[in-house]
Amino acid sequence: MESFFRTHKYLVEHLQAPVRRDLMDEINWKDRMIGIKGARGVGKTTFLLQYAKENFSPDDHTCLYINTNNFYVQNIGISEFAGEFYHDGGKVLLIDQVFKQPDWSHQLRECYDRYPGLKIVFAGSSVMRLKEENPELNGIVKSYNLRGFSFREFLNLKTGMRFPAYSLKDVIQHHHEIANEILKHVNPRDYFQDYLHHGFYPFFLEKQNYSENLLKTMNMMIEVDILLIKQIELKYLAKIKQLFYLLTMSGSTVPNVSQLAQELGMSRATVMHYIKYLEEARLVNMIYARGEEFPKKPARVLLHNSNLMYSFYPKRFDEHDVQETFFCNTLWKDHKVNKVGNIGSFLIDQQHEFRIIEHATKLKSKSKTLFAVNQCDVGEGNQIPLWLFGFLY
Repeated sequence: MESFFRTHKYLVEHLQAPVRRDLMDEINWKDRMIGIKGARGVGKTTFLLQYAKENFSPDDHTCLYINTNNFYVQNIGISEFAGEFYHDGGKVLLIDQVFKQPDWSHQLRECYDRYPGLKIVFAGSSVMRLKEENPELNGIVKSYNLRGFSFREFLNLKTGMRFPAYSLKDVIQHHHEIANEILKHVNPRDYFQDYLHHGFYPFFLEKQNYSENLLKTMNMMIEVDILLIKQIELKYLAKIKQLFYLLTMSGSTVPNVSQLAQELGMSRATVMHYIKYLEEARLVNMIYARGEEFPKKPARVLLHNSNLMYSFYPKRFDEHDVQETFFCNTLWKDHKVNKVGNIGSFLIDQQHEFRIIEHATKLKSKSKTLFAVNQCDVGEGNQIPLWLFGFLY
């Protein structure tokens, strides 16, 4: 056990976390079983270690971070390891990549029942469906999602400011005042293109080639997060990657699932399930027409975030597609997004129709459509700067 404490201490003392994620304050840390889900690369490991650093001394042996990649943990299992830690006085066990243990949900349930004084905080893939596929965790686990950086978090990091997040209601009703207040300190559009290109994943802070790192992460999402967790045979790996590529190359067109199925040599139903897995891995977003949902064909399939779009050489995406991707991704956290009308039009929460445009335009004052305007610092009326939607979380 001593070697685990040494590793824990080293990781906590050498932690570099320039941005404190708001999720840290949204979690009820009094719960005994807490799950942190998120796409690969968004900073789940850093999040666990940051919690340890904020709440415990590095030498405090009542808190311990472990990774289930460790061969000792894999050999004896999570439950037995947790028992050793608990009987040595442990109180908080932070478990990274919990899904690497085949029967992880069963073992977490054992921990909950056998060690009443132990709190477990575990991190895992966004593909994990904690309650739907693991009924033994129903009623005992509180699940949260960690996302990549919002534009607001990216801007705070780059400028040293501490801009707050705003609700969609605030943005719609008070965008003029909010934008003017922000512009007193910085012009967000000076940083917006950088965010679209490389601001979503925290590893842009590392001194490595961002695109290569992102390509590696995307492949790991498919090879590990989808194949391992969904228990898909390795022989289908190339097909899933091909499907992802074909979806990406289709741009703004409605996906032709029957044609994809024929090209890939698999059934239409299988193609739809694989697209769903790509969505759960946070590689794509499936946008449905109003009133429709999976397993029906989506009206649009967008990449999950704009950073992914710049990794598909030699594909050059239309700027409007990039703007749509940003808009849908930032709204996706707390709102329902549907496709309506023409390209660039979306229905949010069955209530607000948004259209993404490049420049402000003269419109009839009675228009109920809201406009997200790319080339805009401060909006007027129903025309809102596109960048301001990056302040929703």
